[in-house]
Amino acid sequence: MSLPQSSPEKGDTTPPEFLQSVPSGGRNKVEITVNLRKIPLFAQLTDAEMKGVQENLRFRFFEKRATVIQQGTPNGGIVFLLSGQLQLVRLTEDGRAISLDLIPEGGFFGEISLLNEQPYAASAIALSRVLVAILPPAQALHLFAHSPSVANYLLRHMARQLQRDAEFKALLGITNTSRRIVNFLWLIKKETPTKQLVVENLPTHQDIANTINTSRETVTRLLILLTQKGIIQRDAHRLIILDPEALTRMALE
Repeated sequence: MSLPQSSPEKGDTTPPEFLQSVPSGGRNKVEITVNLRKIPLFAQLTDAEMKGVQENLRFRFFEKRATVIQQGTPNGGIVFLLSGQLQLVRLTEDGRAISLDLIPEGGFFGEISLLNEQPYAASAIALSRVLVAILPPAQALHLFAHSPSVANYLLRHMARQLQRDAEFKALLGITNTSRRIVNFLWLIKKETPTKQLVVENLPTHQDIANTINTSRETVTRLLILLTQKGIIQRDAHRLIILDPEALTRMALE
């Protein structure tokens, strides 16, 4: 699995990897290797803290389009995405699904409702086959209260999330749909070690449309146009930004 790299605490002696048997459809089980220090929230845990996390995490695979977490259900803990991609969706009172965010590998959700002692405020839908790890409420709250590294990371995570939410709200306020799509691509892009700008695990055109309140046909037309102009390049699961300057101009026009 591909997770963000983080450096362990100095003096750490906890084995970085361990084997875990995970159910994978029917009675089948899959042996996976898990490195918890590649999950940013756990990167600086002490040996004792890491041991407690390892003993309490529950792992599970979900197939594409499966509901990992259902909006309104009691909080069952913090959910960590180990592989694949998840979309957070909120259902309105009239039954419409509004996409809120995409969870990257190594990311997590459920912390706000846990701290507020409320049910999950959104559903998590698998956009691909995903592997998640769930840390039960009691253990998660203990870490929040007693681990300085976790508390520090959680504060920074919430600050980033507030900034991202503000950027997303500003994006939804753009009336021009082409600009809205282009700005969405900028919002979810990542920079590779070689300085290339990419969107990994590119959502489907329908998922993009749902996220930014437009139509699938509009998304398809614009992505085809960007490809024809040599601004982007696409493969099955990834989008590469070949001409960042041109895309920037389109975002600002």
